[in-house]
Amino acid sequence: MSFDNLFQPLAFARGPQMKNRFMLAPLTNKQSRPDGVLTEDEIHWLSLRAKGGFGLVMTAAAHVQAVGKGFEGQLGVFGDQHLPGLARMAERLRAHGAVCAVQLHHAGNRSPAELVGQPVSASDDPQTGARGLSLDEVEALRDDFIAAAVRAERAGFDGVEIHGAHGYIITQFLSAELNRREDRYGGPLENRTRLLFEIIDGVRAAAGPNFQLGLRITPERFGIELAEAVAMTRRLLAGGQLDYLDLSLWDVFKEPAEEAFQGRTLMSYFTELDRGRTRIGAAGKVMTPDQAAAVISAGCDYVSLGRAAILHHDYPDRLRRDDRFRPVATPVAREHLAAEGLSPGFVEYMKSFSGFVAEHVAAE
Repeated sequence: MSFDNLFQPLAFARGPQMKNRFMLAPLTNKQSRPDGVLTEDEIHWLSLRAKGGFGLVMTAAAHVQAVGKGFEGQLGVFGDQHLPGLARMAERLRAHGAVCAVQLHHAGNRSPAELVGQPVSASDDPQTGARGLSLDEVEALRDDFIAAAVRAERAGFDGVEIHGAHGYIITQFLSAELNRREDRYGGPLENRTRLLFEIIDGVRAAAGPNFQLGLRITPERFGIELAEAVAMTRRLLAGGQLDYLDLSLWDVFKEPAEEAFQGRTLMSYFTELDRGRTRIGAAGKVMTPDQAAAVISAGCDYVSLGRAAILHHDYPDRLRRDDRFRPVATPVAREHLAAEGLSPGFVEYMKSFSGFVAEHVAAE
């Protein structure tokens, strides 16, 4: 298979172009301080991926409110105390020729109570103990997403991605199951998408004309129906406010979970839409170069790599130099991950994924 389609530059409606079609997926790594301030470990981990040839390097999910923290060691972007670290990171990433972005996140009812006290959500959620936000708090949440984007721009990042996937707070508003509000942010799809569209419009109004804006979505699970996800995406693409749409699919070649939509890939429901100048990419179990190239051939503009990028910080450069390159098989030794820029804490986190880190390595 030819990999030429992976090494074509990719221009966006705004901001700098990617030098190739490889995006580093936003990956939880638990390397920030308890207050959300960046550590050198996290800057080093991401800088290696920029140096290794990724066209766009994105941070892990960065919480826009302290109450939206989703896990220990999470990066923060909710206060100016985070600016110095973010500025150092942006400078390092851009020095290596990568487009750089911060992913904006709020965990909502997935925030652990031991980290945030009282979690919040679109509506009261007895299962998690989360409290539904008041109308004023919803508007404050919107404004804090916007303020976080402006903060990322001040730090020198090329753009931000709104995390609207994986059951976090944006998804909780989109879901008819979880969102039982009776005000303008609940009820029909137009109302349930209102918060997301207001955040997008607000970032566009507050940031500079060349600031890039992306959105990550999961078009099923977490109370999301595929028909609604497609309708929302069609409207998003028609609006032209997004520079890229990031589809998190768990498996890029899977069929939809809903039986009525099976018989074709989940991804195809989105690549067939009129995207205008918005770029579309996908993530989900892409490990080999053949799989990455197939994502582009299937209609995506770029491919997001997660675990493959953990295994090889220089995945794009290795493939560019040698089309026979294939990633190392898992499980891998701790020493391999340390050489790839993972701190001991990050390696420990990766042990929670079955079959990724070798428990014991035989002596040579």
